[in-house]
Amino acid sequence: MTPSNTGTGRSGAGDTAVLAELQRLRESIDNIDAAVVHMLAERFKCTQQVGHLKAEHQLPPADPDRETQQIARLRALAESAHLDPAFAEKLLNFIIAEVIRHHERIADEVVTGEDTDAAEVSQAAG
Repeated sequence: MTPSNTGTGRSGAGDTAVLAELQRLRESIDNIDAAVVHMLAERFKCTQQVGHLKAEHQLPPADPDRETQQIARLRALAESAHLDPAFAEKLLNFIIAEVIRHHERIADEVVTGEDTDAAEVSQAAG
């Protein structure tokens, strides 16, 4: 980044301090993004286990009552964290849709006795 595109309108010695602060903040953002990805990975490990449990007991992949409770809970958490609750709800809805997709795939695997992940890896390798 050059001093002319920092958006500060200042030049000279102040630009170095601004650029250093910008770099520090961006490093923090990068660390937070990495933590979010790892937390999502952990969440999906748990939801995969839920998907297997549901499939083994012929439970439906989606649970609208649970989803409604989770959305309300997340909206309240977002409000207390000063995060837009509508954004939090959109994010959770996106995650829920992906979880349901995984649960449906797992249920199909149980019915067919086929591991679609292993089949996809095999096809990609072959």
